[in-house]
Amino acid sequence: MRQTRSRLSAKGRLVIPAPFREALGIKIGDEVLLRIEDNELRISTLRSRIEDAQNYIQQFVKPGRLLSDELIAERREAARRE
Repeated sequence: MRQTRSRLSAKGRLVIPAPFREALGIKIGDEVLLRIEDNELRISTLRSRIEDAQNYIQQFVKPGRLLSDELIAERREAARRE
């Protein structure tokens, strides 16, 4: 576990040290998600949360099946019926 100290500025800003940004793959302009869990502030990248969600869903999808193709087909069928 990596650990360091940082001081909160008067404007409520907190600097994430470079080694921590590098470990998380955070670059300038990246969107990060903040959440409080178990009374701790947790920081993750939007990209990593999307990857986590995709990996979670993959356990329910058979190999070779594309949910996007199925969704498009359903939308086209619904539009055809209208």
